[in-house]
Amino acid sequence: MKTIIMALLAAATLTAAAPQGGARKSKTELSMERQGMVDIHTKDKSIPVSLMYARADNFTGAVLYDDLRRAYLHPKAAAALAKAQRRLKQLRPDLSLKVYDAARPMSVQQKMWDKVKGTSKYFYVSNPARGGGLHNYGMAVDLTLCDAKGDTLDMGTKIDYMGSAAHIDKEDALVRSGRISRQAQKNRQLLRQVMRYAGFKPLRTEWWHFNYITRATAKKYYKVIK
Repeated sequence: MKTIIMALLAAATLTAAAPQGGARKSKTELSMERQGMVDIHTKDKSIPVSLMYARADNFTGAVLYDDLRRAYLHPKAAAALAKAQRRLKQLRPDLSLKVYDAARPMSVQQKMWDKVKGTSKYFYVSNPARGGGLHNYGMAVDLTLCDAKGDTLDMGTKIDYMGSAAHIDKEDALVRSGRISRQAQKNRQLLRQVMRYAGFKPLRTEWWHFNYITRATAKKYYKVIK
């Protein structure tokens, strides 16, 4: 009986420590907050999050986020993302942004780099030795469009596809050759439209990647996430 009572008290303590509306924050999530990042759901709870590096079905084939499930961004980028969501809802109330990656600690960037260095995929990953990329400042986000059920729209390739079919400057040729559909191109264009409206800039080689500031600005005025 004493053992049961102690177990119930322990469970109650854990429940009380958990934040409202979700599980307890992990060590990495608390570290991100200490470094000034914010959970995007503090800006807009309607944006679904499915972090692709918390699973093995990404281009590295490995789980890179051991204890990160929330999507964090720098407060400026998080506010801009919420603005993009509001704009999308104005244009297409039936659709939503869906986030697959956001702020990324430099320690994870190193793990990612170690997976791709010496392969053809290194081109798509920022080298930590050179300061990393804008994900490491909380100033970049990887995302797509989804319907009301959370099902992603056709974008021509899966998110995280490393190849020319994901390049936004080749879309007309990709449609003509049948590699992506005209509807996929329209979906990509809608995503770019709402993200640009909020101040983000697309990446030429990845239809899903958007930067809020330049790398030079990040290095001059902001700190990388450890």
